[in-house]
Amino acid sequence: MTLRILAAGDEFVGTGLLTGAVRQELGTVPGGPGDPEFTELGLPWPIEPFGPVGNVQEASGTEERMIEAIADAEVAVTQMAPFTEKVFTAAPHLRLVAVCRGGPVNVDLDAATAAGVAVTYAPGRNAAAAAEFAVGMILAAMRRIATSSAELLAGTWRGDYYAYANAGVELDGTTVGLVGYGAIGSRVARVLVAFGARVLVSDPFANPARITDDGAEPVELEDLLRRSAVVSLHARLTEQTRHLIDADRLALMPEGAVLVNTARGGLMDYAPLPEALRSGRLGALALDVYDVEPPPADWALRDAPNVIATPHLAGASRQTAERAAHIVAAEVGRYDRGEALAFLANPAVLDR
Repeated sequence: MTLRILAAGDEFVGTGLLTGAVRQELGTVPGGPGDPEFTELGLPWPIEPFGPVGNVQEASGTEERMIEAIADAEVAVTQMAPFTEKVFTAAPHLRLVAVCRGGPVNVDLDAATAAGVAVTYAPGRNAAAAAEFAVGMILAAMRRIATSSAELLAGTWRGDYYAYANAGVELDGTTVGLVGYGAIGSRVARVLVAFGARVLVSDPFANPARITDDGAEPVELEDLLRRSAVVSLHARLTEQTRHLIDADRLALMPEGAVLVNTARGGLMDYAPLPEALRSGRLGALALDVYDVEPPPADWALRDAPNVIATPHLAGASRQTAERAAHIVAAEVGRYDRGEALAFLANPAVLDR
């Protein structure tokens, strides 16, 4: 029986990457024996920002387009397509949704489970890219790479940055605090240790022995903030971590410390940041994620000093897209062979 698959790609993990990875996993060629019957759907992300669709978050496209495309598909592979209760109701043959992201935030897991649909995801698919980007942001902020470049291109030669009072700080010998120690945070730690930094880690879910083995020191969050000249965020966004860094915790950081967030905008309360920069409480701020994406025209940080801002690019490498496609393709292969799925997000579906 031919396997019917909806490949809902976007401008990053495209439909061609998804279908090619699935065919490689299944050992088929277009039109050959055993080749799946693909329906392809193109989504506008990242040319158009993601956002809420129905009752799911960070999705691209519409429920109407999904319902039209899903038809009698048994499997769906995607990064950003919205899988809401309405979509599951319109897809009675669907049995697997494989999402090539670190978490399936574009899927209503309760509705999937009720419909008997397994949902898998792709942990660690962007760990290398995001870790490299975070280290780059740390270096750029500490050594004024981005700000001095922007000023030079605007016609200002900042020779005063070579004055002792204004000079940057090396990673070698500097204490860097990492909040979160998953696939990305742990990679960042190992790179920073290689640079000669003293690395502190706050993560209540991480194995302290693993942190120590990587050359870092496990500590409580408040201790980390008090001791770190640089703080880099790598935690997941949950109700417990929302606004983890607020005005009170900013006040714990040493005068002139650097704060880097390449994880999730909701981890920080952005309201106190402009004044913290102007007063010197923060020496520099490097952001790749925001509480509102993209930031509005009247964003308060646009004219604050020593800000580096990039448009949510940390995970944007070609290898990330290729790796993500192959992770979900491997799950399709396991499903097709009747094997256990490796990254099941809704294990309760097995009871059905």
